[in-house]
Amino acid sequence: MSLRTDYDIWHDKHHSLDTSYDDTSSPWYRWVQNELVMVEGLRTLEVACGRGGFVRKLARAGALAVGLDFSAAALSIAQKRASLRNDEQTALFVQGDAHSLPFPDDYFDLLISCETIEHLPDPAKGVREFHRVAKPGAKLFLTTPNYLNLMGLYEVYSKVRHRHRAMDQPFDRIQVFFQTRRLLTNAGWAILLSDGTVHQLPIVPGHNPIQVEFLESKRWLRKLFRGFAYHYCLVARKI
Repeated sequence: MSLRTDYDIWHDKHHSLDTSYDDTSSPWYRWVQNELVMVEGLRTLEVACGRGGFVRKLARAGALAVGLDFSAAALSIAQKRASLRNDEQTALFVQGDAHSLPFPDDYFDLLISCETIEHLPDPAKGVREFHRVAKPGAKLFLTTPNYLNLMGLYEVYSKVRHRHRAMDQPFDRIQVFFQTRRLLTNAGWAILLSDGTVHQLPIVPGHNPIQVEFLESKRWLRKLFRGFAYHYCLVARKI
């Protein structure tokens, strides 16, 4: 099977487990929403939009919102949900590959990439494509897992200890925050803000990690400990 087919199966499976799941409730989307100010009238692109919840949210806020995903199954679910919520006139969904975006140069005012580059076989090519389709001065909001923390190290240990453990997604890689920064700067992005979200400790094996809520409550604390957050978050500008 191809990677595209694997992702179709993955999206169908997870949608069937919970058809009402709202992906905008994820901590990375909450972070992006808190950092965004105004999107009305902006041409926006979410790369790897999945089942489309955040694209529809941007459209309802007045953006000319486009969502792109590799998976036809994910986009079919996204389109059906848009129809049910009367968002189909303002949210556009396009099937495509993040390594070769089907859009012209200098086209979008705002790009969003949440928990995506770690699933790209060639992440450097992906972020260069983000840069190509962004207008000069356009912003990129990007989040990705960061394994330089206790939770991440525990995940690495689990993968090494249980070599045949199934991955959550068909393709995944381990990286840390300074690798993510280097990917963006090498592609021509200027980093404006770095932050982190989800601070947790795997205290007892086999149990849910302990959430360190006080680190989430204040921006200066999150920034101070951003290198140890489970999700590393960046805002960058095309220069």
